[in-house]
Amino acid sequence: MEETSGLANFLEIVTKPDNIPIVGMLLLVLFFTWIGLRQAFRHDKLIDEGKKDQIPDEMWK
Repeated sequence: MEETSGLANFLEIVTKPDNIPIVGMLLLVLFFTWIGLRQAFRHDKLIDEGKKDQIPDEMWK
């Protein structure tokens, strides 16, 4: 009898129909967290450069 690998077990659990929406939500959370952090670092850079007034203009792009 052959043992299945940990990756095979993980993929079997993740691809069950009940778990697919959860995986999708996790991907969306990671995506929007990345977008938020990218904008935050960009705004911090503008503040460090003394261009605090440009932040609202940057937000509307």
